[in-house]
Amino acid sequence: MAKESMKAREVKRARLVEKYAKRRAELKKIVNSGINEENRAEAYEAAQALQALPKNSSYIRKHNRCSITGRPKGYMRQFGISRIQFREMASAGLIPGVKKASW
Repeated sequence: MAKESMKAREVKRARLVEKYAKRRAELKKIVNSGINEENRAEAYEAAQALQALPKNSSYIRKHNRCSITGRPKGYMRQFGISRIQFREMASAGLIPGVKKASW
């Protein structure tokens, strides 16, 4: 079981990502258009503004965690839970449409 502080940190990151997503996209668009000579100064200012945003507002810093236990590894994206919880829930018949394979 993950510490509650780690779970809370991920929730906080998710909120920050959502809050700054639009602003980040606008700034990145300006930065990427700065290849031309006339846009270079504007792109530089946009890059500075992008760096001034909180680090945790970047979507890349989010980490998928099991919604039940908070486990960061063995995460199954399709179900939103870890492999261990998936196995327990599937064996108990709590996940519709999932059954144990046999061959």
